[in-house]
Amino acid sequence: MGRVSGRSCIVTGAAQGIGRAIGEALLDEGADVCFADMNAEKVAAVAASNEGRASGAGGMVTHATVNVTDRAQVQAMIGHSVSVFGKIDVVFNNAGVNKPMNFLDATEENWNFIMGVNGLGCMIGMQEAAKQFIRQGGPGKIVNTASIASRQGFDNVAPYCASKWAVVSLTQSGARDLAKHDITVTGFAPGVVATEMWEEVDRDLMSIGASERPGQAMEEFSSEILKGRVAQPQDITGTTTFLASRDSDYMTGQIVMIDGGMTLV
Repeated sequence: MGRVSGRSCIVTGAAQGIGRAIGEALLDEGADVCFADMNAEKVAAVAASNEGRASGAGGMVTHATVNVTDRAQVQAMIGHSVSVFGKIDVVFNNAGVNKPMNFLDATEENWNFIMGVNGLGCMIGMQEAAKQFIRQGGPGKIVNTASIASRQGFDNVAPYCASKWAVVSLTQSGARDLAKHDITVTGFAPGVVATEMWEEVDRDLMSIGASERPGQAMEEFSSEILKGRVAQPQDITGTTTFLASRDSDYMTGQIVMIDGGMTLV
């Protein structure tokens, strides 16, 4: 029996990177998983590629297309998952975006785009998950993706940093309000993780003059990591599966740092 056998989970931002790894790790330990993402074609392919993994571990897999800033789409994602699995036990609000801009160049459009997905999307996901847990009679778990950027500000990703500080605040606010319904709210804060999103950020940093060559930004960040290397998505999933499991039932309102010792707070 895996740590999450019999648990039904939703993971947003699951077409690639950390989200995909979270979902696959949950499947490996017996959970039912809905992979959800804005990229309909890609998330469908990810779910299809994991059907064997799910059946081998005793779980089920499905997928949903969702824009996390659209409440109706989030409701539809949850409704679809309940129709397939019969219930929902854990929701990972993992979908996130970044678009680096130097501090003096950051625009309202940049702010609204990043805060919309990372902040508002997280809040909507929390609210709709909680409503479903309450309809089911509880309990339930909400797990939010924060970042090392929720612990300190960086000069060329200020809106992103603000959005991840928002995730921490939402996690604490939700934990306080939802405890009476036997719903826990936790989160995790990755550091530098080798994913497709980081590759996009790397290109953006070069385009704004913050780095001069591919990989430079990751190398510079890596020099501050006590473990001596950047993370792979699989370095994150031991903790995320723990947060989805009964082993973390007495945790709420907390953010777990998973950054290889990059930020000591």
